[in-house]
Parts: sequence; C-alpha cells; structure tokens
Amino acid sequence: MPYSLPTSMAYGVPPGTLDSLPELIVAWRKQAKIIGLHPIPTKTSRPKVSPNAIDRTLVNKIIDTRLAINRSSEVVHKVLAERGTQVSLSTVKRTLDRGGYLKKRSPWKRYHPPSPRPCADAPGALIQADTVHLAVHGKTILYVFTCIDVYSRWAYARCYSKANTRTASLFIKQAQVAAPFFFHCIQTDNFSEFSTHFTERIQIRHRHTRVRQSNDNAHIERFNRTLREECMDALPVHLTTINRALPKYLKHYVETRHHFGIDLMKPAQLLEGVHKLLIG
Repeated sequence: MPYSLPTSMAYGVPPGTLDSLPELIVAWRKQAKIIGLHPIPTKTSRPKVSPNAIDRTLVNKIIDTRLAINRSSEVVHKVLAERGTQVSLSTVKRTLDRGGYLKKRSPWKRYHPPSPRPCADAPGALIQADTVHLAVHGKTILYVFTCIDVYSRWAYARCYSKANTRTASLFIKQAQVAAPFFFHCIQTDNFSEFSTHFTERIQIRHRHTRVRQSNDNAHIERFNRTLREECMDALPVHLTTINRALPKYLKHYVETRHHFGIDLMKPAQLLEGVHKLLIG
C-alpha cells in the first residue's frame, strides 16, 4: 500500500522511498551482517562504464599503434590520422597513460632549473667539463676529468679512481688553481658526479646541457677525443702513469699546439694578448 504524502513528509523522504522501505530494510540487514555494527556506507552512484567512453576497438587500435612504432603520443595520433582513424590527441594521451605506455619523469629525480648559456666572450666566461671513462676488459676502473675554456681553448685534465661529486668538485678547484683566470660558469652533462651536490660544493655558477643535445658540450667532447688520440691511447690504464703524463701533454696543448678554433693561435698566446689588452 502506497504511503501518503503526510507520512513521507513526516519521515523527510520522498514517497517512492517509503514504498520500497521493506526491501531496503532487508538489504540493510544483509549489509549489517557483513560490515558489523557500523554505519552503512553510501555507495557511489558513478556508473561502472562512462557513457562517453570510447569504443574498446579504438582503444586497442591506439595501443597496437603505440606498440608497433614505439613513438610518442603525437606520432601515434598522426599515424592514426593517416590511416583514417579520427581521434583527438588528448584521447590518445589519456588512453596510453591509463595503459602505462607513457614514460613519465621520475618523482625522485631532482629538478635542474634552466640556465641561459653565457656568451664566451672572455676567459673563464664558460668552462665546459666532462668525464672520460677508462676501461680494461670492458670494466671501467679509472676516470679522467677534463675541462676547457671555450674562449681561449685553455684546458686541464686529471685522472681519479672514482667519479663522484667529491672528486668532481676537487677537480674543478684544482683546475681553478692551475688556470690563469677565474671561472665564472661551469657547464657539464647530467651525470651523477655533476649533480646538485656538485653545484653546492664548487660555489660557482653551474649549468647542465640539454638532454640528448650533444652539441651543447662540443668543445669538451672534441678535446676528449684529442686527448685520447694524442696522449692516453699510448699509456697503460694506470692512475699514477696517466697523472704523470697529463701535465706534459697539457703544457704542449696550451703553449705549443695551434688551434683552428682560435685562428691557428695557441691558447697561451691568446691569453697573453688578452692580458696585455687589459693592462694596456
């Protein structure tokens, strides 16, 4: 028998709810046996399948295209459009994200704020630094830290048994003592020895190269190759032997070797000219 309007008003619920009250009480008792003496939680009214969800065939097509070409969401969207499949880029990204097919930045990776590259218009304005790994039978056992002044091509190198922030910062301090000018900016790659702890240790402006942009450190990469070909390839992989040979080669590199990048001048000759210009 339907409940009257005054009865529903007395209970503060719509009349339709009171009509189905016996069935609700039975359902509540079943739930009470499961959850115990606790308030019965309200179930969500959200549908199990969204009425706006895309067709499963389209989802499979997006995922299959991603697995086939192994490219980014933008490329997957372009390939699907070329094959006549009309789907938005946001849908492609959302579908791949739900399936775990997108590479996301690690939450544990430290953020390095971008820093504009300084103009190398004076000695020490921009110093590029890097690490050369020396291996025996495929196993790295020694590390040669290198740096070069982009303006004058003055260079410095030293070998260590470990590659970490401590040895990297020690190398920069030793290079600063050996250099006839002050370092204003150090540019390195994103390896672990040049992390934020390295920046805090050296107390000099430090910037990282862009990811997958090897040309950002082109000068130091070329110096590393020259150092290998003209010096280290003829030496055994031995810490003391390499550190004894490096000063002699660096003296030749700075004082007697001509460089195309500075109009066939020598780094020492260029630095001497800059010094005379400053004091003159």
